[in-house]
Amino acid sequence: MRLPYAPNTPPSEGDNTTETTEIYSRIAARRHPRPLIPLDLSLLHSPPVADGWNSFLGAIRTRTVVDLGLLELAVCRVAVLNGAVYEWNAHAPLALKGGVTPAELQACRSLPCTAEGDENVSALESSVLTARQRAVLRYTDQMTRTIKVEEAVFAQLQREGFTDREIVELTTGIAGYNCVSRFLVALDVGENNDREMKSVEELMAALK
Repeated sequence: MRLPYAPNTPPSEGDNTTETTEIYSRIAARRHPRPLIPLDLSLLHSPPVADGWNSFLGAIRTRTVVDLGLLELAVCRVAVLNGAVYEWNAHAPLALKGGVTPAELQACRSLPCTAEGDENVSALESSVLTARQRAVLRYTDQMTRTIKVEEAVFAQLQREGFTDREIVELTTGIAGYNCVSRFLVALDVGENNDREMKSVEELMAALK
């Protein structure tokens, strides 16, 4: 990591120790029973930012109604597009647990970006992904690479039956994890930038 990690426990002295201790506690409560992760210990150099981050991402992860498999597929696609190894390795197993098949996850990893050529859209349309997954992938590609989303791509989400709430949650999830990936890569959180993303085979073996 380009910075030292913050301590695993809050400081016992200094300014705003009570507030900082409460922030540590809120983040630890969301991670429980796991310990704080390298991302947390990077953000905790600025406790107020870490607190807001925890609240925002926590809401996306635990208080949304959009299908978990589709949300995690979008997060994994963001990781692929942005070269965020840490993000892929953390979220690809969650996609599998959320019902994404190994073949679908591999397609998410290997398909070329649909925001960069009609031939790439054709490759997506002939892939193993379901119609709803294809709609999510195209939306993710455009949000991540071109920022502006074409009307046809947005309309496809609605045709596939996503509700207004689900679209808002999917959009905030994609935007939020673009933020996460940029933070991870810029600071090399977890020392993953020079590593390869885990293969789908590796991920499947680890889940057994």
